[in-house]
Amino acid sequence: MIREHALSKQRNICLAEVALVAGVIAVGAGGAVLAQPAAAPPAVGVVEAARRSITETSEFLGRIEAISRVNVVARVTAFLEERLFTEGAEVRKGDELYHLERGPFEADLASKRAQVAELQATLENAKLTTERARTLLGGPAGQQSTYDAAIASQRSLEAQVQAAQAQVEASQINLDYTTIRAPIDGKIGRTAVTEGNVVSPNSGVLTTIVSQDPMHVTFPVPLRQGLQLRERYGPQGGLEAVIIRLRLPDGRMYGQSGRLNFVDNTIAQNTDTILVRGEIANPVLRAPSAAGVTVHELTDGEFVSVELEGVEPVEVLAIPRAAVLSDQRGDYVLKVGEDNKVEQRRVQLGQSTPTLAAVISGLAAHDRVIVEGLQRVRPGQSVAPGPPSPQILSIMKAGTNDGAPPTGHAPSPAAQPVDSKP
Repeated sequence: MIREHALSKQRNICLAEVALVAGVIAVGAGGAVLAQPAAAPPAVGVVEAARRSITETSEFLGRIEAISRVNVVARVTAFLEERLFTEGAEVRKGDELYHLERGPFEADLASKRAQVAELQATLENAKLTTERARTLLGGPAGQQSTYDAAIASQRSLEAQVQAAQAQVEASQINLDYTTIRAPIDGKIGRTAVTEGNVVSPNSGVLTTIVSQDPMHVTFPVPLRQGLQLRERYGPQGGLEAVIIRLRLPDGRMYGQSGRLNFVDNTIAQNTDTILVRGEIANPVLRAPSAAGVTVHELTDGEFVSVELEGVEPVEVLAIPRAAVLSDQRGDYVLKVGEDNKVEQRRVQLGQSTPTLAAVISGLAAHDRVIVEGLQRVRPGQSVAPGPPSPQILSIMKAGTNDGAPPTGHAPSPAAQPVDSKP
């Protein structure tokens, strides 16, 4: 009993010592926290919203189309004797493409010419008969009916000669059709029929020729955006106020620019879009090969991104695109107020470049927006504003991008405009 009481007393003393040590540690730790100095506000880079000249652009998905496209077909039925072109080469208007068998057509032409000669001889005799009948009318042996019959016979023969001459011309045309020539300048495709086969008008397309320079580019524009473009560029000259730039499938910008030349007169009911067409140069990239094959950058049927770019720049309230953030409600920026506290401002963006964002509403000139250090701040927090990096300053000073043509996110197949979000 006495032993148990002694053990209990010793246990209580140990617990008291542990509690005392824990209290000392807690007080020491609390004292250390209270002794830490207050954290300095985070440093951020800010720029002032200012008016800058910017080139407005809109982006659509388009297709390259040859201005002229011809399907070469046979006009007569004959054996194909020779192909005279190199597949994939450039041809000129009038170049010989195919030779067909000429013998039957030459024989037919000779036969038709003989018929003409025979009828012409008969006609000469009829003319003599008519002249004699006319002479006899002045004497007792002359009869008016004989003279009238002679005139009728002569005129009938004249009509037969004309018909026979028309048959000669038709035979000559058919003979000429045995040499198939290129109807336009352009690049020729592969042949669908080889030597030794019989071709006819029902044989289908022998080959195809598409023109190369210049080319058309067609693209659908949503009606709503088309009305916006008309409102924007109509007072500035309409189609003349816009130039075309192309982004190739590999992401490169095409080196030539073009002009719009056509807007369709009908809205596509299934897509609610209107077809727009432009024309753009397509020069030869390098000299033709020994086989005469040439290479152009643009190819008939190729998909490209079409950028409509205003000829004249416009004045807009601009900030760096890096300053624009987005959430489910839309675009916003973090602005530094007079007391250096962060404020969130919802903004509406207009046409922008890859480095500058045009602000339609939500900001005023000289408003300070955070462009660097955005990840370290939140609305209502005090910050230490300072100048941004030299790269941002140069962008704002120049008011343009780093030399690349204005662009945006890739368009959707529905030909959506350039996304103005960062």
